Amino acid sequence: MRQIIRRSGETAPNAPRDPAPSRLTYRIQRLWLTPLFRAVLRVGVPAFAIVAFGGIYLSDPTNIQRFQDGVSDMRRSIEERPEFRVNLMAISGASPVLNEEIRATLALDFPMSSFDLDLEALRIRIEQIRAVENAELRIRSGGELSLTITERRPAMVWQAREGLWLIDAHGERVAPLLARPQLSHLPQIAGDGANEVALEALALIDAARPLEDRLRGLVRMGERRWDVVLTDGLRILLPAENPVLALDRVLAQHDVQELLDRDITRVDMRDPSRMILQLTPAALTELRRMRDTDIPTGG
Repeated sequence: MRQIIRRSGETAPNAPRDPAPSRLTYRIQRLWLTPLFRAVLRVGVPAFAIVAFGGIYLSDPTNIQRFQDGVSDMRRSIEERPEFRVNLMAISGASPVLNEEIRATLALDFPMSSFDLDLEALRIRIEQIRAVENAELRIRSGGELSLTITERRPAMVWQAREGLWLIDAHGERVAPLLARPQLSHLPQIAGDGANEVALEALALIDAARPLEDRLRGLVRMGERRWDVVLTDGLRILLPAENPVLALDRVLAQHDVQELLDRDITRVDMRDPSRMILQLTPAALTELRRMRDTDIPTGG
C-alpha cells in the first residue's frame, strides 16, 4: 500500500524549485550593489595584497640590495646605449682664445653619457667666464654637445686701480689687456667708476672723432664728470650734465678759430655758460710781457 502521508523534512517528488535566493546569496548580492564594496574588492584588496607582499619582500636586506642592483643595472644599460653617448663638443661664436678657456673650464672627458651632463650647470659655469655674455647648450644628434657663445666684444681699454682691462660697451670686463695685447689700439678711459658709464664714454669718443689721432683718452673725475685728454697734454674739462653738448661747442670753436692749436693747456667747460682757457707757461709769460710793455705814442 502506498504511503500517502509525507514525513517531516521530505520533499515531494517532482516538486517545482523555489526561485527565491537564499538569505546568504541575497546579502551578497546587496553588498555587490554597494559602490564602496565593489571599490574595496576591485582596488583595495589587490592594493593591500601588493603592499603586503612588497613589505614582506623588502623586509629582507638581501632583497633590497638585489632590487637596487637590478635598477642600477637597468639604468646603466640604458645610459650606455650608443644613441645616448656624447662624443665631442663643438663651440661656435667664440674666439680661439675664449674657445680654449671654455674647454679648460669645463674639462669634460668624452665620450660620456648624456645623462651625466647637467646642461644648466654647465651653462652657469660658462657664463661665469668674463668674456662670455651668454651661452646656449644643446645635445645634437650624432653625439655632439653644441655650445653657442655670445662673446663680449671689447670696446675700450679701462685703466683701473688693479691694471688695464678690456671692457665692452656696457662696461663689463672682458679680459686683462695683457691677455690680448693686439687690442691696445682701442680708445682708453681711466678713473674710478669709468666703466659704469661706458656708454657715455663711447658717445664722447664718437663726438671727438674730428680730433682724429690727437685723442689720448678720457679720465673720469670724482666719479661724476669727464676730462678729455689730448696727446699734447691739453685737457678739455667737461661738465657733469650734457658733456657731449659741451664738447661739441669746443670743437665748433676749434673749427672756426683753431682753438685747440693755440698755446693753451686747458679748456674749462665745467660751467657750460662760459669757456675758460688756461694758457701755457710760455704763452702766459709772453702775455704778461706784452701787458707790461709801454706802447709809445706820437707827440
